[in-house]
Amino acid sequence: MYLRKTQRRNGDGSVVRYLQLANNRRLNGTTQAEVLVNLGREDKLDVAALRRLVASINRYLGDEDDVTLPLGTETGPLTVEQARPFGAIWLLDQLWHTLEVDKALAKVLGPRRFRTDIERIIFALVANRAVAPSSKLAAAEWITHTVAIPGLDHADKDQAMRAMDLLAGADAQSEVQQAVFFAAANLLNLEVDLILFDSTSTYFERDGEPEPDTDDEPGLRRFGHSKDHRRDLPQIVIGLAVTREGIPVRCWVWPGNTNDMTVLEQVKDDLRDWRLGRVVTVVDSGFSSRENMAYLQRAGGHYICGVKMRDGSAESREAMSRQGRYLQVRDNLRVKEVKLAADQGRRWIICHNPIEAERDQARRQVQLQAITAELDRIAAARTAHAAKAKAKAAQQGKKKTPRPSDAPHRKAECALRDHPSLGRWLKQHPTTGRLSIDAAKVKAEANYDGKYLIATSDPDLSPEDIALGYKNLLQAEAAFRTMKTTLDLRPVYHRLDERIVAHVLLCWLALLLIRVAERRTGQTWPSINRELGRVHQVTLSGPAGRLQQTTKLTPSQAQLYKDCAVALPPKMSGLQPAE
Repeated sequence: MYLRKTQRRNGDGSVVRYLQLANNRRLNGTTQAEVLVNLGREDKLDVAALRRLVASINRYLGDEDDVTLPLGTETGPLTVEQARPFGAIWLLDQLWHTLEVDKALAKVLGPRRFRTDIERIIFALVANRAVAPSSKLAAAEWITHTVAIPGLDHADKDQAMRAMDLLAGADAQSEVQQAVFFAAANLLNLEVDLILFDSTSTYFERDGEPEPDTDDEPGLRRFGHSKDHRRDLPQIVIGLAVTREGIPVRCWVWPGNTNDMTVLEQVKDDLRDWRLGRVVTVVDSGFSSRENMAYLQRAGGHYICGVKMRDGSAESREAMSRQGRYLQVRDNLRVKEVKLAADQGRRWIICHNPIEAERDQARRQVQLQAITAELDRIAAARTAHAAKAKAKAAQQGKKKTPRPSDAPHRKAECALRDHPSLGRWLKQHPTTGRLSIDAAKVKAEANYDGKYLIATSDPDLSPEDIALGYKNLLQAEAAFRTMKTTLDLRPVYHRLDERIVAHVLLCWLALLLIRVAERRTGQTWPSINRELGRVHQVTLSGPAGRLQQTTKLTPSQAQLYKDCAVALPPKMSGLQPAE
C-alpha cells in the first residue's frame, strides 16, 4: 500500500497534484494499481502525516513498507478502536441512492438548513426497520453505538422525531412517494399497467382511544374491525398498492374505524394524479361494491375484483349454475368465463384450484367427523343419564320413572350449534330441538370447493390474464406479512398522528428497499441480511492517524452486491492523519 500522485494541468499552465491511497493488485498476470481512497489536493494535505499513516497501515497488515520515510520517523502500531456491522447497511444505502430517495427528500426539504443531516437520519431509521427493528429511542442508540451508517456518526431521539415530523408532512409524503415510484419504475422497468391494492390494520399498545381536540379531527387511533384479532386495542387502517412484481408503490393511513368500501375513491384519485395512463386496479372482495367498481372505471380505468361466492347473492348463484368447460391455465388453476343475463356490463370468471379443492374437502371432512363424535357423545350421555334415573326410580319402588332433566345435554348442544366453525354444518329439528348434520348444506358447500369468482370491466383481457392478475394480489398480502413480521410494523407506540404516519412510511421505504434486493438476488431478505451482517467496518487508530477498514468479502457476499448492481464496500475509508 502506498501514496500515489496524479496531476492535472490547468489552462494557465499551472499543475495541480492529487494524492491517492493505492494498492498493487495482480490481475491476469499483470500488476495494476487499485485506488482505495482519493485524498485530495497535495497542497492542502499533510503529506508527511499521510506517509506515517500509510506506514502504520502496512505494518498492521504485515506488508512491506512501500513508503519512504525520513530517518528516525516513528509511526507506531495501529490499534482497533471498534468493529461495527456494515455490509447490509451499505447495500441499503446504495439502493437508497439508486432509487433516488435522497434526491426526493432533498427536493421536499428545499433550501431549509438543519443542524443535522435529515436525509441521513431518515435513511438510518429505514435501515433500522430492515436490519434490526426497534423503537426510535433504541434506534438512535443503535445508530450511535452499534452499526456504521455512511455519512452519519451519531443520532439521538429528538433528531429522529424531528426527521419523522418532516417526513410525515402532507406535501412531503406525497412528493416522496411519487418521486420514489417513478425512479423505481424507470430503474426496474416495472409494469405499472396492473396495480394491486389491499388493506390491513395494525394496533397500538394503549388502553383506549385518544380524546379528540375537535369533532372535525378525531385522530387516527380508533377501535374497529381488527385483522390482527385485537379488538381490545385501538388501531389504524393501512392501504398498500404494489405492482405485479411485488414492488410497493404507495401507502395510505386511515383511522382504525374506516370501512374498506370507503377508501377506493381516494386511492383512485391519488394514483390518477400520477398520470400512469391505462391502469387495471386489482382488489379483493372486501372492496367489491358497485359504487367502488364504477369509480374505478372513471377516466378509462378498469378493475379486477374478487366476488364473494358464499354470500347467497344472485350473481354468485347464477354464475355457478352456468355450464361450460374449464380452460387449463396451470396445474393448479382452471378458468371458465360465464355470462350473466342480469349484468351485461361486467365479465365473470370462475376459477378452480384442484389442489385447494382437495384441502377444502379434507377440512370439511375433519369438521364433520368432530361433529359426529360430539353428537354421539351427547347421545350416549343422555342415554346413560336416562338409564341411571330409571334404575334409581326402580330402587325406590316408584311405578313411574320420572323424566330426567337433560339441561346439561341441552347446554352441550347449544355450545355445538353456536360454534364458529362447526355450527354451520348443523340444523336443529323444529319439534324435538335436537341437532343433526345438514346434508343439503354439506352438498351445496361441496360445489364451491376450490372455486372463487372474479369480476372485471376490462373487455380485452383474456380469462387467463384475469385469473393470473387476481392471483398476483397475493403480492400485496405478502407485503403486509413482511411489514408485520420482518419490519415489525406492529405494535405501534406513537401518540401523535404525524408520527404514526411517519412510522408507516419508514416501514414502506424499508419494504421497498428489501423487495428490490430480493428481486435482484433471488434470495429472501432474512438470508441477505444474515450473510451481509457478517461484513464489518473496523476503525483503526495510531499515532499517525485513523481510518476505517472493511473486512474481506467472501465470494457469496461479493456476489450479493454484484447481483444488486451496487458497488462493493470500500476497503479503506475515512483516512484522517493525526494533527
